[in-house]
Amino acid sequence: MTDFFNAMALMGNFVVVPGTAYGCQLALGALGVTLIYGILRFSNFAHGETMAIGTMACILFTWLLQSWGISFGPLPTALLALPVGIAVAIVLLLATDRLVYRFHRTKKSTPVIFLIASLGVMFFYNGIVRFVIGPDDRIFTDGERFLLSAAQFRDATGLQQVMVIKMTQAITIVVTVVCVAALFWFLNKTRTGKSMRAYSDNRDLALLSGINPDRVVMVAWVLTAALATIAGTLYGLDKSFKPFTYLQLLLPIFAAAIVGGLGNPLGAIAGGFIVAYSEVFLTFAYKQFLTYLLPEALAPDGLVQFLSTEYKFAVSFAILVIVLMVRPTGIFKGQSV
Repeated sequence: MTDFFNAMALMGNFVVVPGTAYGCQLALGALGVTLIYGILRFSNFAHGETMAIGTMACILFTWLLQSWGISFGPLPTALLALPVGIAVAIVLLLATDRLVYRFHRTKKSTPVIFLIASLGVMFFYNGIVRFVIGPDDRIFTDGERFLLSAAQFRDATGLQQVMVIKMTQAITIVVTVVCVAALFWFLNKTRTGKSMRAYSDNRDLALLSGINPDRVVMVAWVLTAALATIAGTLYGLDKSFKPFTYLQLLLPIFAAAIVGGLGNPLGAIAGGFIVAYSEVFLTFAYKQFLTYLLPEALAPDGLVQFLSTEYKFAVSFAILVIVLMVRPTGIFKGQSV
């Protein structure tokens, strides 16, 4: 029986806990993508770099607070800097909309034109991030490192294997729950949120009802900026910040949004966890796990790993291709790509 609990602790430590935190980060990122697609009907390829810019602003203000001797006790100081990062991202996205996307909306350009424009914005944002903060890894986590340490778990259970919960993982889960609850309350209970849903469902009817499209678009960009900055900061706290990483995250984020149903917020959340758990489960080495559960004679010699960790983004790509071939509208029947 001890071997079984060791196996469960191993799985929890390397699959369940990190997969849940990663799923939260992807879900928040996918919510931003799906909001823009639902309102403006185009795939915003600059979303990953929006995450990078918001996180960069958060890091810079975190360093400033630390230079003043200000901290957040056991919690990361970056949480205090998060509103500044969100504000910077909001200003940038609203300026970009005014300078780039509004022109194409006025001309009633096709979604492909918007997509190409977002590619140009993506490279511009990436250049800003690399110029301001550089291309190197930035670790900006402070405060308590673990909510549940290995020593605490071992003392409490007496198991050989341990399960640890990093403070950043716990913060990621809590912040995601709060953000998702606040977003769904906003969309379902407030007048502005209902206007956004109406505009997304039927633009012509919404305009006839007196809904201001400019206001809807502005609120969509504000929400997207906030979600992108929060997702990027949580990811940076949990791992580390590196500009190119956020460009790579664009694939699993879009996969999550499309798997759940592009334009469907609930689908974005479900898609985030589907993609995250798929990546973690398929790249985990099951040798030690099976050694605990199987008789000694059947214990595997190799790693028993479906895919090397370097190929984790291939999982997102495979999921994306399969969904587009089998069910283009996603699990929750969002907009077809």
